[in-house]
Amino acid sequence: MSAALRIVFMGTPSFAVRILDELHRSHHQVVGVVTVADKPAGRGQQMHQSAVKQYALAHSLALLQPEKLRDEAFLKALDALQADLFVVVAFRMLPDVVWKLPRLGTFNLHASLLPAYRGAAPINWALINGDTQTGVTTFLINDEIDAGSILMQAKVALSPNMTAGELHDSLQEIGASLTLQTCDALADGTLVPQAQNALFGKRALAPKLFKENTKIDWSQTAHEIHNLVRGLDPYPAAWCQLWSEQKQALVQFKIFSSEISAIDCERTEGPKAIKEGILFPCGQQTTLLVKEIQMEGKKRMDARSFVAGNNPHDFYLNNPSL
Repeated sequence: MSAALRIVFMGTPSFAVRILDELHRSHHQVVGVVTVADKPAGRGQQMHQSAVKQYALAHSLALLQPEKLRDEAFLKALDALQADLFVVVAFRMLPDVVWKLPRLGTFNLHASLLPAYRGAAPINWALINGDTQTGVTTFLINDEIDAGSILMQAKVALSPNMTAGELHDSLQEIGASLTLQTCDALADGTLVPQAQNALFGKRALAPKLFKENTKIDWSQTAHEIHNLVRGLDPYPAAWCQLWSEQKQALVQFKIFSSEISAIDCERTEGPKAIKEGILFPCGQQTTLLVKEIQMEGKKRMDARSFVAGNNPHDFYLNNPSL
């Protein structure tokens, strides 16, 4: 067994909690947890605690929630923890006065095989781009985003219908194991960091997801749209606007659980209901079968439930009067 390290963990969302739990249950000592300050959220604007904070409180771990990472009081409290190593998972970009503090440095767990998919949404973009493989990487933090020397990596194969939610859960488990392995190897002094190579093209970056880059373009092929749908399922979800003849207006939809279909949609101007779901015509005479859908103002539902209360023939990909 490797020497026990004093570790400060930095993270925010539920993805980070599984990794924190792995470290907390190991022979290493989590001497402190750093997460974002509480923020108002939801309709009632109630103060929201991050998932990492909730775990830290439940397990009586020392907790720091700095507003500013260069704050003198925060830096003094961080230094007082006398950590050997900082571990970062889904947190903020750290200034050098923070990541240079521990004797073994600071490493980050990133949900891709770096240098591919540097950025905020690596899980989503690996699926959107139709990759057949991704993974997780531990790397030393430096002044650039996700560009430090690689410590360890673990790979996972991607199936054609895997969703972002499924991949998230898979990488969470693999990432927890890899993080602990990295801590053990750093404690033993057996790791040799490897500099990242440059990567260009669409797989180089994983930018944040906005309304503009999550909208469905029905002129694309069913294969491309299917990858977008599963890459955004369950959140934030691929979306589109369909023209409703009944309402004489555009209606917004979120699309989930799709498949590439061999059935000809026939109705080229809009969706068509069949027993298995709702067919959508796509580019190059391809067809997408949608099994779950959410109309604005409604709950997510299976296609059969949607068709029971709505006629897909009322909807068009474009306003037919234009």
